[in-house]
Amino acid sequence: LLLVQALKRKGHVVAVTGDGTNDAPALHEADIGLAMGMSGTEVAKESSDIIILDDDFTSVVKVVRWGRSVYANIQKFIQFQLTVNVAALVINVIAAVSSGDVPLNAVELLWVNLIMDTLGALALATEPPTDNLMKRQPVGRREPLVTNIMWRNLFVQAIYQIAILLIFNFSGKKILRLQNESPDNAEKMKNTFIFNTFVFCQIFNEFNARKPEERNVFKGVTKNHLFMGIVCVTTVFQVAGHAWLLH
Repeated sequence: LLLVQALKRKGHVVAVTGDGTNDAPALHEADIGLAMGMSGTEVAKESSDIIILDDDFTSVVKVVRWGRSVYANIQKFIQFQLTVNVAALVINVIAAVSSGDVPLNAVELLWVNLIMDTLGALALATEPPTDNLMKRQPVGRREPLVTNIMWRNLFVQAIYQIAILLIFNFSGKKILRLQNESPDNAEKMKNTFIFNTFVFCQIFNEFNARKPEERNVFKGVTKNHLFMGIVCVTTVFQVAGHAWLLH
């Protein structure tokens, strides 16, 4: 117990394993208490945070592996969602200030949130744990959830999307050769193109968010069949939803 308290005072994250009644104070004091499920006493189990059902210490490695995977997947979704929101906010604010009109209306933004908050979260949350997770240093209790690498990825991807969308917003009619169309029809076609471009940028951003710290974001993507399936479903939903909005 004294050792646990001393380590915690120095800022360490402490885990303790035990099975007896005498281990209960240390299990309770530790940040993570692990009790034995088969040989452990009821007092030890009640004082612990995790119960090892098979009394096998190798199960602790699996717990750490999956715990790190869940933490990493949460970070991936935060990076992904912040990029979506920053890009949408900036493009609409700049367009509204400069021309008084916004390329992404309320219905389109709600549609983006619907498919990205649900399907995007599901796609990134299903990333299985990898061996590289166990090679990382433990995350300190005072380390921020959004790391510097995540901020870098977020701003680079957001700037890229904003630049592309602003080019289409201000020069889209010329790029798409809509000069011969009526003003209302040309504006509608331009905004529709911007909306689809924005959505498919987010679909690519799902791949980008998979590997925040690696250059090859497509590494192992074909092995995650659920991720690929969700990307395909998102694409189908976008095409079908776009047809419904036009109708």
